[in-house]
Amino acid sequence: MRRHRYRSSILAVVLLAVISPFVCAADEIAVIQSEGKRRIGENRAAQETINRISDRTADLVAEYETQIKIVDGLRVYNDLLDKQIADQAAEMAAMEQSIEQVSTMERQIVPLMVRMIDSLEKFIALDVPFLRKERDERVSQLRRMMARSNLTAAEKLRRIVEAYQIENEYGRTIEAYKGTIWAQGKPREVEFLRVGRITLMYRSVGGEQVGMWEAASRQWKLLPASEFSGQLTTGFRIARKQMAPELLILPVPAPEIRRAR
Repeated sequence: MRRHRYRSSILAVVLLAVISPFVCAADEIAVIQSEGKRRIGENRAAQETINRISDRTADLVAEYETQIKIVDGLRVYNDLLDKQIADQAAEMAAMEQSIEQVSTMERQIVPLMVRMIDSLEKFIALDVPFLRKERDERVSQLRRMMARSNLTAAEKLRRIVEAYQIENEYGRTIEAYKGTIWAQGKPREVEFLRVGRITLMYRSVGGEQVGMWEAASRQWKLLPASEFSGQLTTGFRIARKQMAPELLILPVPAPEIRRAR
């Protein structure tokens, strides 16, 4: 019995001696595996960090390139603005010079405009007396206009030239209108026929009286009604666009001959 126990003890010792190296190796392998897993985890985390840094670096590079393009665009835009500012400065200088010249011209042109109105008034007074009230009122309006401060000199000159153009147009038109003349010391309602500035005739409303303006005597001259009434009727119809223009036989004042003194 003791011998059997002794042998069992010897066998246990032998097995322990044999198994112990394998147990130690297994522990070392477990440690190595654990360390490997730890390092793999660290490497994975490090790789993820590297990937994030790489992505961020790529984003920063792309943003940098975008900013470079923006800066280049701003540089070109600023260069263009500099040229525009220089051009505007030159234009402002030219405008200031023009303003000074305009002020000088305005001081010179105002007396000219006043003389033009005076000349127009004298011309109307010496001209054939058609539409006198309308024409005199136009001159009065021009004189009132000159005192207005809300109109520029250019606008005043435009209106004066327009009045001259209206007067000039009278010389190329035929017109019929109603008015009043003084005959035998009393007013008489008549119809006027103006053919340019060549002749100005009238016919009384009843047709019994016909006359014309005589420039030499500056007064109305009676004409034979039977001789010119028909031509006047035709002239009135032409002036009112009731018939096509045709030849009219009307009296024309003889031109005045002025001898040089």
